[in-house]
Amino acid sequence: MRWAAFVESAHANDESVLQSSKKVAIMGGGSFGTAMATLLARNKADLDVVILMRNEDDARALNEEHRNVKYLPKYSLPVNIRASTDAKEALAGCDFIIHAVPVQQSRKFLAGVKDYIDPKTPMLCLSKGLETGTCDMMSEIIPSGLGRDQPLAVLSGPTFAVELMQGLPTTIVAASEDESLAISVQQLFGSSCLRVNTSTDVTGVELSGAMKNVLAIAAGIVEGLELGNNAMAALVAQGVAEIRWLAGKMGARPETLAGVSGTGDIMLTCFVNLSRNRTVGVRLGSGETLEEVLGSMNQVAEGVATAAAVVQLAKRYRVHLPVLTAVASILDGHMDAKTAVDKIMHLPQVPEV
Repeated sequence: MRWAAFVESAHANDESVLQSSKKVAIMGGGSFGTAMATLLARNKADLDVVILMRNEDDARALNEEHRNVKYLPKYSLPVNIRASTDAKEALAGCDFIIHAVPVQQSRKFLAGVKDYIDPKTPMLCLSKGLETGTCDMMSEIIPSGLGRDQPLAVLSGPTFAVELMQGLPTTIVAASEDESLAISVQQLFGSSCLRVNTSTDVTGVELSGAMKNVLAIAAGIVEGLELGNNAMAALVAQGVAEIRWLAGKMGARPETLAGVSGTGDIMLTCFVNLSRNRTVGVRLGSGETLEEVLGSMNQVAEGVATAAAVVQLAKRYRVHLPVLTAVASILDGHMDAKTAVDKIMHLPQVPEV
């Protein structure tokens, strides 16, 4: 009876957050933002879910066809999702605002819309990566871009947009220094197909989500070079250790790095063909140039920009990261993939750590 009462109480809280919400805006019309918007719209049929887009044609197509024709053309969207290019209208009166703009564009974008965002409205960030030059995480970029503190939670974990659209079982982590906000996000998004874990370790969740993209490029390179499963396993294990070393120096908790937003996201991104960053690595390992790879992609592979920032952080915190640094050297054109692998294989033999 005690357990039944607990479950009933938890569901009551879930419903109160969801039922009290009238409008949610998603800034950014990419695949992940659209998928998360779809989950919200499915959770509550009369919730006004508006996607803020830059392109008038893309917004018109979504409103007329109820599809994101550019990124998820095979999937019909709930009728309570709409698109707008009017930031003032889209962001007014929101209960939550979701940030799904690529990291490298985020600071400028936020500066352009900050006057339309209520300082009290919680912002939920889906973007993963580190800003080049500053090495800032999104939890630093958002308040800087807005010019003020804003209630903030970051969402990260092993989540392919296509599987979210299909309603397949998924787990994600909502991290915030404000534990009550993380719980509100859990109650807003939680459903029979999405489990939302909460955390107060924002640094750990963000760094895992950023650095796993760089490691995924390395995993793709191993695949493209046809180096075999032994090499793949060894490389990913080494990369996981490197992420742990750097993130630990920056204050992340070990249990976060071992959890869903850490190891879980690493496994998905490194081993599954749907991963954009892994695909970049496969094509580089197969002999294509970075310009050829990026020129043929219609979505951002955040690991490409994040790699340089990881190298800067490694120097700042005096951490040796041979695999992640090698990825940056390949992307910069300072080393080809085969040479990078040879250098890693000829590093001094060391004890297992």
